[in-house]
Amino acid sequence: MPHSFINLFGSADSMRMRLMLLGGGNALGQALIRLGAEEDIAFLAPRPPEDGWAPASLTQLLDDHRPDALVNLAYYFDWFQAESVSEQRLAQQERAVERLAELCQHHQITLVQPSSYRVFDGSRATAYSEKDEPVPLGLRGQALWRIEQSVRAACPQHVLLRFGWLLDESIDGALGRFLTRAEQPQELLLADDRRGNPTPVDDAARVILSVLKQLDCSAPLWGTYHYAGNEATTPLALGQAILTEAGQHRQLAVQAPTAQAHAARPDASEEPQHAVLACKKILHTFGIKPRAWRAGLPPLLDRFYRHG
Repeated sequence: MPHSFINLFGSADSMRMRLMLLGGGNALGQALIRLGAEEDIAFLAPRPPEDGWAPASLTQLLDDHRPDALVNLAYYFDWFQAESVSEQRLAQQERAVERLAELCQHHQITLVQPSSYRVFDGSRATAYSEKDEPVPLGLRGQALWRIEQSVRAACPQHVLLRFGWLLDESIDGALGRFLTRAEQPQELLLADDRRGNPTPVDDAARVILSVLKQLDCSAPLWGTYHYAGNEATTPLALGQAILTEAGQHRQLAVQAPTAQAHAARPDASEEPQHAVLACKKILHTFGIKPRAWRAGLPPLLDRFYRHG
């Protein structure tokens, strides 16, 4: 039965558009459902097939349900939290998103698609704006850049949201791996000459919801936008802030991270050294102001230790 894997969260009273969310089970999807429920905004959140979304299952899904807008977080973990992702897996995801964009255009569905600072090579020391030309370094950045291009080509009715360093409470995500290592007495090496914008997952969900609410008012604000938490910082300073906050919950073996040069880091060939995003366009277009990432750490770590 095509409807057997559909869950409906919230009630749809405050939103005219019918919203579909792919990836409702991951940390960003959960945050979006949580925030939506507080405002009586509903998401149709289909469970993915056993082997993940593929062109055929996406075709069936959208033929059956035809939402007005679709938020695609189906590959959130691989794109934003996984330590590495295979080339084959990324290629499958590229094909699926390409098909999804074609289906959205065919059914006149607005597609909200996340992307990342990883589309830039990190060679410029000033903040990247939406006008800067992407030159991705690693496999993930290259795949995301191709995905962006296929969405733009296939589905003009799109909003591409490039996020900064996303932090969530998943045990196997970037934050979880860091805190797990901090429980063992060892040197925790972090770059002190790499810069970016930490962005708690709740803040990213707030931005997606704000965009959807304005699209619901029939504002055709299609295009690419940057969003990242306020105050650019280094992984070293971010790590120290996380350890200080985590110390409120648990006695950790490591009290402070150790500085290491970007060039000496094992991921230097694929992680941009300068990944600061300029967020003026989303402020001027949607009125979305960046929030301080430091204010988002206490609730994030509270959830991490409560769930862990």
